[in-house]
Amino acid sequence: MILSTGTFETFDKSLIFYRKWAPETKGNGRIMLLLHRGHEHSERLDGIANNPVFADYTIYSYDYRGHGYTETPATYEFMTLVRDLDAFARFVCKTEGKGMDDIFVTANSVAGVVASTWVHDYAPMIKGMALIAPAFHIKLYAPFAKQFLELAIRFKPEMNIKSYVKARYLTHDVTEQRRYNEDPLVTPNIPARQLTTLLNAGRRVVADAAAIAVPTLILSAGSDYVVDSKVQGDFYAGLSSPLKRFVPLEGFYHGMLYEQEAQKVVDEVGAFMETCFSANTAASLDEMVRWTQNECDRIAFGSLPPLRSLNFRLQRLSMKRLGFISEGISIGLRYGFDSGVTLDHVYENEARGVTKLGKLVDRGYLDSIGWKGIRQRKINSIATIKETIEALLAAGETVRILDIAGGPARYLIETAAEYPQIEVRVRDYQEQNVSQGRKVAAELGVTNITYEQMDAFDPASYEAAGYRPNIVVISGVFELFGDNELIGNAIDGVTSIIADGGYLVYTGQPWHPQLEQIAHVLGNHQQQRWVMRRRSQYELDRLFENAGFKKRGMKIDDWGIFTVSVARFSRDR
Repeated sequence: MILSTGTFETFDKSLIFYRKWAPETKGNGRIMLLLHRGHEHSERLDGIANNPVFADYTIYSYDYRGHGYTETPATYEFMTLVRDLDAFARFVCKTEGKGMDDIFVTANSVAGVVASTWVHDYAPMIKGMALIAPAFHIKLYAPFAKQFLELAIRFKPEMNIKSYVKARYLTHDVTEQRRYNEDPLVTPNIPARQLTTLLNAGRRVVADAAAIAVPTLILSAGSDYVVDSKVQGDFYAGLSSPLKRFVPLEGFYHGMLYEQEAQKVVDEVGAFMETCFSANTAASLDEMVRWTQNECDRIAFGSLPPLRSLNFRLQRLSMKRLGFISEGISIGLRYGFDSGVTLDHVYENEARGVTKLGKLVDRGYLDSIGWKGIRQRKINSIATIKETIEALLAAGETVRILDIAGGPARYLIETAAEYPQIEVRVRDYQEQNVSQGRKVAAELGVTNITYEQMDAFDPASYEAAGYRPNIVVISGVFELFGDNELIGNAIDGVTSIIADGGYLVYTGQPWHPQLEQIAHVLGNHQQQRWVMRRRSQYELDRLFENAGFKKRGMKIDDWGIFTVSVARFSRDR
């Protein structure tokens, strides 16, 4: 293999060191991303990359932040590692002139959690992935270790901890133990918060493994002192992947790639990778819809354990009797907790209420994980829209934005004020949202934004002649409705008016930790129970892809709740 090195610019403009192993002959045109385990670096993978099994593949790897030759400091947030992987995959595709469907990912330990979280959250259409002893649940041994770490982080956010894992627990091979111990680039420390957020992400992805449709191989170490192998089985059992394989290797320690019989691991990866590239492994969209529909039906119609049912009844009663003291809860009770007016209060993030107690209650309401995610969604939406505006302006185009169900859309008012040369139209079904938006725009003196009361799901509403937006925004609306036929009306409407080559900015909700509570406690704008059918990112992306939109990028919050994607439209599909 021919080795070359360099750096790539990741999502936040940081530079990360990478290696490339290219076949000495022409190769097969396929790419493998080979990801190192925690504490290590890509140079330690040289022997694996040069294994004859992979001789025809172009192989890329990179050093995580704070590892190996990457000078960018280690991150305190696990999701940063996921975003780095997405940026790296896109860099490799651009460099090689390939698509995501030319890529296979092989990831060891912590990298296995990074890769599976990326596949879950971003839904890249890669050929497959091999997870080698994925660290979904790390054995911390000390009782309540995670809870103590989370408490300590509150007082010392940048706290680092030293790994307890010794080389003798990673491999039986004495030579490999010595290489690990003598390697000056091995990083013994890990930021405590990166560890706790890693464990949170691992738990989330295992519980929601059904959202993963990518062909998956799991190699599990039979004598793993570092991670819990049983959780790997739970993850495997939940996968929706049409092609999947679980291989337990008895007697293997956690560092499976460095074990005495590591060739068994390499052979399994090579064989599975060949199968993925030679077989049609596309997942059925209908199947992906079915499992979230089943979840939605269970929440809507299923029974609850007595204590949980009592808890939700008490919450509803408290809101009905005492909700008036919190401004946010009062707005939700009046207009619906999914309404644009509610979102305006959430975006402002200023606790208001009757007496100090009311403000305290409102602060607790605003600090719920769902509303935190909503505020981050706004930040990500603004950033994505501005990036798209800048791209169009740089190309010398006039920018015309349409939000099909924007509510008051305060952030678009702010965007219109910042870019007075663009034209913005906001539509919404509710009159109070339209009135509120007009009022705010008038107060701020913004004249290049207009509002219309229209139904985003009514095909006739898209027949307005003479307006061809080149940016269409669909934010926070599709997750409110579970019917894809209804959603299809909006998608068809958008495709009928968007300019060829125009951009679509759309939000998603692939996961939410409070779906059950929301359904049993909160009401929507129709004064009904707020029951949501979430869509996996795979499902959402496929719906738009089938209509002619090609996804170009995505942003997601640190909790994995809300996504903001950008896609480009082409009438020549």
